[in-house]
Amino acid sequence: MARAKKTVRASEIGNYLFCQRAWWYARQGIKSRNQKELAGGAAYHAEHAGQARRILISQIVGYLLLLCALLLMVYALAAHLFA
Repeated sequence: MARAKKTVRASEIGNYLFCQRAWWYARQGIKSRNQKELAGGAAYHAEHAGQARRILISQIVGYLLLLCALLLMVYALAAHLFA
């Protein structure tokens, strides 16, 4: 009888390395008793990811505005020199 192959994810390896017993319980379908704390951690990470995304967008907008300012400065200098 052939056993179905299961993909092992990196997070699963991390869970195993962190706590082999918790990994085994999860493989058996037994839920952790600290669901409230896990939900809080997931919410924290979701909020942190949103903040990181907003910071990245702000940095990109800042660099684009800086580029526009530099281009306007070059244009103004060129217009002044060749006028």
